[in-house]
Amino acid sequence: MIDHHRWRVSPEDLYRTCQIDRLPFQTTSELADVDEAPGQDRAAEAIRFGIGMAHRSYNLFAMGSEGLGRRTLVDRLLRQSASLRPTPPDWCYVFNFKTPHKPTRVPLPTGRALAFQHDMARLVEDLRTGIPAAFETDEYRSRRQELENELSARQDLAIGTVGDHAREQKIALLRTPGGFGFAPMSGDSVMEPQQFQKLSEAEQKPIEEAIGRLQKELEAAIELIPKWRREAQRKLRELNRQITSSVVASLIEEMKTAYESIPAVRDYLIAVQDDVLDHAEYFQQSKEGEAANPMALMLARAEPVEALMNRYAVNALVHHEAADGAPVVFEDHPTHDNLVGRIEYEARMGALVTEFTLIKGGALHRANGGYLIVEAVKLLTQPLAWEALKRALRAREIRTEPLAQALSLVSTVSLEPEPIPLDLKVVLIGQRNIYYLLHALDPEFSDLFKVLVDFDEDMNRDDESDLMYARLIATLARQHAIRPLDRAAVGRLIEHASRSADDADKLSLEIARLSDLMLEANHLADAQGNGVMSAVHVQAAIDGQARRGSRISDRLREETLRGRLLIDTQGERVGQVNGLSVVQMGDQAFGKPVRITASVRLGGGQVIDIEREAQLGGPLHSKGVMILGGYLSARYLPERPLMLSASLVFEQSYGGVEGDSASSAELYALLSAIARVPLKQSYAVTGSVNQHGDVQPIGGVNDKIEGFFRLCQERGLTGEQGVIIPASNVRNLMLHHEVVAAVQAGRFHVHAVSRIDEGLELLTGVPAGERGVGGAFPAHSLNGLIEARLEQLAERLRPQSGGEGGHRARQSRRAH
Repeated sequence: MIDHHRWRVSPEDLYRTCQIDRLPFQTTSELADVDEAPGQDRAAEAIRFGIGMAHRSYNLFAMGSEGLGRRTLVDRLLRQSASLRPTPPDWCYVFNFKTPHKPTRVPLPTGRALAFQHDMARLVEDLRTGIPAAFETDEYRSRRQELENELSARQDLAIGTVGDHAREQKIALLRTPGGFGFAPMSGDSVMEPQQFQKLSEAEQKPIEEAIGRLQKELEAAIELIPKWRREAQRKLRELNRQITSSVVASLIEEMKTAYESIPAVRDYLIAVQDDVLDHAEYFQQSKEGEAANPMALMLARAEPVEALMNRYAVNALVHHEAADGAPVVFEDHPTHDNLVGRIEYEARMGALVTEFTLIKGGALHRANGGYLIVEAVKLLTQPLAWEALKRALRAREIRTEPLAQALSLVSTVSLEPEPIPLDLKVVLIGQRNIYYLLHALDPEFSDLFKVLVDFDEDMNRDDESDLMYARLIATLARQHAIRPLDRAAVGRLIEHASRSADDADKLSLEIARLSDLMLEANHLADAQGNGVMSAVHVQAAIDGQARRGSRISDRLREETLRGRLLIDTQGERVGQVNGLSVVQMGDQAFGKPVRITASVRLGGGQVIDIEREAQLGGPLHSKGVMILGGYLSARYLPERPLMLSASLVFEQSYGGVEGDSASSAELYALLSAIARVPLKQSYAVTGSVNQHGDVQPIGGVNDKIEGFFRLCQERGLTGEQGVIIPASNVRNLMLHHEVVAAVQAGRFHVHAVSRIDEGLELLTGVPAGERGVGGAFPAHSLNGLIEARLEQLAERLRPQSGGEGGHRARQSRRAH
């Protein structure tokens, strides 16, 4: 008889209970908050290292699964560092009077940008008030009138001289609506046309010649008038500049004094002063609703006054408060424009136009001098965003240009703002596969992001870590403003964290899942009017999550109970075993038993994986099946070729099969088929195997066990049913309380094996047998039966070795 008890796992090893009497509190309200994320010491150390490295290439990539609190920890440590750093300067854009399409950057001390913007706006208002007032003085009016009179006098003198010359020749100079004209005189009056016609040709000719000479003289005089007007306008502008200079100088000197310590602002104010003096006529134009100055209107160009006034505005691109420290910016939508800024356009008179006040800053501007946090997958899925970020980090400057222009999609004239120097740390947050892909495919990535922040999925579980986890639970409860938890509730959450980690000696660090579970338990406690969350509420929340995601597992189990999916839980069958698989649907996973069968016949020593032949098996599964052939060759008849052909299949499998966790079950089915010894169908098996027959650990052991248990429970537990798992998976067990109770009552069993022979003895009830002194297995042992059958298959080809059949057999062996 086979002693099954030596492989049975005790109920105490099926579930590690939290010893709540070791938790030194009654409710979480007594616990202090955690200083950092528990179990993330490596990540925190890497973040601090990246923060402290001043070199430009030491940006950070925080990698790990979703829900580990990556952003929370990164944000907390960055803000701790930022609070100790000086607040960076403000940045403005101002008009470039020399090259208008290239706005000039102006750095300002922290908190001065908005003040400078306000001061410039007030300066323009003062100029628009003070300059017109200066032009309303009697002195200015008198001097302007002199210029106007001088121009009129010169015009009148030139025209009068021509008129005098005409009168001397008895020709009149006439002023008409259409201009000037000449006509002969008769006495003191103009000769009538009829009278002129009556003159003889000899009398008319001298008159016409005189009029021609006078016409040329008049044209010469008229040609001088525009020149005189330009001279008058120049003199008027000089006058205006003199009048304006006194007003502008006093106002701008006040500004220069206020910004004396900022050279860039002083240089800009000098340029403003020169430009205002050059465009003084614009300041004489009336505001809306005021009377216009006719002389100013004559001198001003057609450009709108308000548009010209914008050239003296200040675009406060980035401004900070002095006590803020270094900025920490999280960009949730990292498009190209949201990173490097954008240049907006306005519709004016049916056309799209832009100016420097329409330059908008991006996340790099806001984070300059501090830290920028970006989610890697969002960054990489935005057109040109990743390239723009790399370009900015390499050049250490922010260059703002429209995305359409960067893609050469439009040829619209745009602005070219002067780049702003960049000094910041960038932290990318993403999954591990994104980090490895970038590292492998983008040669610039490793040069720019040299600090890897790797977040752990779990932490070791002991009394100290249990208390730390309890503090984490207390911290989350306060952060979410929910009721405190008692010790039993904390203990249940700790146990569930071990189950989530799939390891009794570990605690899951998926903070998001923990928070969700606490919120749901709080909702249930609120519905019952309890002031403190208890273990009952936590368990109800856990059961609720499982219930909401159980539709597919329930339907599959229902189909098995109805006999549509064939799974036996009692009896014996040759070449058939119950395997265990895990189905992952979204964030829910459940175990599903599957029938595995094997068939054996005379052949060339190959093991056919039907899943692979049907292109349903993945590479890991195919590898596991190939290992079986190596095991057979090494274990049985090592000096002779195997003369069998075997096939393995997952019955009623209509999707892909991946992983090697069923390789031990496949080997059991194959050995059963070879030895013609039936396997107990009351067992389900999981575990991978190597070529030496060692049973290796697998994942999802708890889900697998519970999947088979629930099927047996539905059919009725007989006390004979159970599962066979790798012994190395015992520390992963955190089974449902119903499974533990059934094992305690002897109605269900969990066996842990280390070798294939141990599993065979459990499944068949036949001793496996070991080779004796002569190198042979005992005749009635399971291994003896297997080797005898293999030798029998090999002997069936030996009598034909001298003839044509033997030749074909040798060819077959060579082929295989």
